Amino acid sequence: MHSLRRTNSSGSDFINLVRQLDQDLEERDGKDHPFYAQFNKIDAIRHVVLYYEDDEAVGCGAFKEFEPEAVEIKRMYVHPDFRGQGIGALILNELEVWAVEIGYSTCVLETGKKQPEAIQLYQKSGYSLIPNYGQYENVPNSVCMKKQIG
Repeated sequence: MHSLRRTNSSGSDFINLVRQLDQDLEERDGKDHPFYAQFNKIDAIRHVVLYYEDDEAVGCGAFKEFEPEAVEIKRMYVHPDFRGQGIGALILNELEVWAVEIGYSTCVLETGKKQPEAIQLYQKSGYSLIPNYGQYENVPNSVCMKKQIG
């Protein structure tokens, strides 16, 4: 049995999944990882979605305000044993629904060229490539995307 739960960044299930995500990204990004890690602190994230299979948290995602009308999708992760089952899409959809419920109309996100499965998920979910924004502007490995949600 599976379920989605809305929460914040203080729970141990989210913190544990983020640790796994950071290990995965460190392997993929190598020497570039410290640059990205500085923008992925979770202490101030108030909107987190967790995916549970039975009672085990196996996936997560979050958002934070990017601009008054837009949120930035952050910390998307599904444990490798559970990938390819549509869990990432369910988490992303729940994040978008939640963002609309509280008044946002746009989502932006940054992912990396070394995460082709993430790029594919976002494109399948209606995200379009945009010029790299903010701290990612001159980062060749970064891929930035955007979607109108409301």
